[in-house]
Amino acid sequence: MAAHELLRDHGVHVTAQRLAVLRAVSSRPHCTAENIVETAKDEIGTISRQSVYDTLNTFVEKGLVRRIQPTGSPALYEDRVGDNHHHLICRDCGRVVDVDCSVGAMPCLQAANDNGFEIDEAEVAYWGRCPECKTSTLEKTASNHNH
Repeated sequence: MAAHELLRDHGVHVTAQRLAVLRAVSSRPHCTAENIVETAKDEIGTISRQSVYDTLNTFVEKGLVRRIQPTGSPALYEDRVGDNHHHLICRDCGRVVDVDCSVGAMPCLQAANDNGFEIDEAEVAYWGRCPECKTSTLEKTASNHNH
């Protein structure tokens, strides 16, 4: 579906700025608002930070964009919404990667104690080191042992 149709289908007025923000999020999943500002500026020439933040808030509210905020990180935005996926986050470099629900048809939504809540979504973050950082750490360790 074209970006302008997607906005209209979600009840969002179509503007050049909103289209640029949506394309920026689509082109760089898990990016910060500052990244989106720069990408949108590259596309349309000028856009205020406030306009980008307002647009992102509208998109999150309308279900067009998902905001995640890993501990110690600024908010990150992605356009993969509505599928209950989770994230792998590197402790060293901050890289974020999507991962589908690890156990299939949403049993990850079964909390040990739901305290009476009707649960419809789970936000899971798996923390560790990405392959590049893991390799780098192993190389540093090996190098230190050789000296």
